[in-house]
Amino acid sequence: MKRADHHPSRRRFLDVSGAMVAAGLTAGCTSDSAQPGRHAPSAAATPKPVAATGRHQAGITLPQQAQANLLAVVADLGADVAPGPLLAELGQAIRTLVAGTDPRLMGLPPGDLTVTVGVGPRLVRAAGASLPGTADLPRFSRERIAPRARGGDLLIQICAGDALLLPVVAAALLDQAGDRVRERWRQSGRRGTNVSVGKGLTAPRNPLGFIDGIVGPHTTAEQQRDLWLAGPPAVAGGTLAVLRRMELDLPRFAALSVAEQEAVFGRRRASGVPLSGGTADSGPMLGAKTPDGRYLVPADAHVRRAHATVVGVGLMLRRSYSTDDPAPGLLFISFQNDLRTFTATLTHMDTSDALLPFTTTTASATFLILPGFDRQRPLGSQLFG
Repeated sequence: MKRADHHPSRRRFLDVSGAMVAAGLTAGCTSDSAQPGRHAPSAAATPKPVAATGRHQAGITLPQQAQANLLAVVADLGADVAPGPLLAELGQAIRTLVAGTDPRLMGLPPGDLTVTVGVGPRLVRAAGASLPGTADLPRFSRERIAPRARGGDLLIQICAGDALLLPVVAAALLDQAGDRVRERWRQSGRRGTNVSVGKGLTAPRNPLGFIDGIVGPHTTAEQQRDLWLAGPPAVAGGTLAVLRRMELDLPRFAALSVAEQEAVFGRRRASGVPLSGGTADSGPMLGAKTPDGRYLVPADAHVRRAHATVVGVGLMLRRSYSTDDPAPGLLFISFQNDLRTFTATLTHMDTSDALLPFTTTTASATFLILPGFDRQRPLGSQLFG
């Protein structure tokens, strides 16, 4: 496997993994287990494992509460590389990594590790011109994207409660792929503190201090309608992902008063409650006005401009991760069964969303997240078998 700047070997894999384990020994001195009044974590505190196999890939709706840490790796396949055998090998490696039996884990327990794999439009078009996932993302305003940070053939999304696992698992999978792929870009991120938003659901705060991802296809019926692909058979059980890495103008946003910040989002910063009232999980009443005729949720508020019923699209499952390298910002990921859900929403936001002037997009890609897999049905076999 080649990265953008060099060719990692198995020796490099061991060097990277060993360094991460060493870092973990140092980091352990400041973990919760070392704080006064705390004892070593018990077995009950160990994150529950997440099965790698099933109808859908893990890392989207399972676990129900997304892990705190993510690493997204975007790569290209060589022109003569057959996707089917490569994906089958990656699926087998994912199974052993999640099970904790792969020696490349260097003894780290997998915990709640999940790995989710998607393929880009070029590969999908080669499998079938009419399949979902063949369309590239259009270009939007407020983008500053280098050529290597736009698009890609392969997405490997790694999530875990233990941040030490991310580079180790990435090194193992890239080692498995070898020279067949070349890395384009990668981005790590961390989710903020979770806040209860009602109905047993939680959502994290984003780097701007607001609760993020309250609205989405949370019920089974909503997920069947808006998240999972029902067909054709080659993609049934998969979904479509959009990745957008954004820099945030944090100083300029922080200079606003709390009331001005809330007007940008259309929600209360502390609670997530819409400015029109109700609860965090209740939809904003977009027609509600003050006695003098002003909308309680401003006309350019993000919650109004991105509202699914206003745009006329389905719901998207949104995940945002705080980033600080290469610049303070966030990695936005959405999952939906129709790419228009995202493109129409961002097009509608582009005209007058008060949040967008605080963002600059620096990487962008879309992928068909492959259906789930198991021993009898290798990863990618429905599409490339």
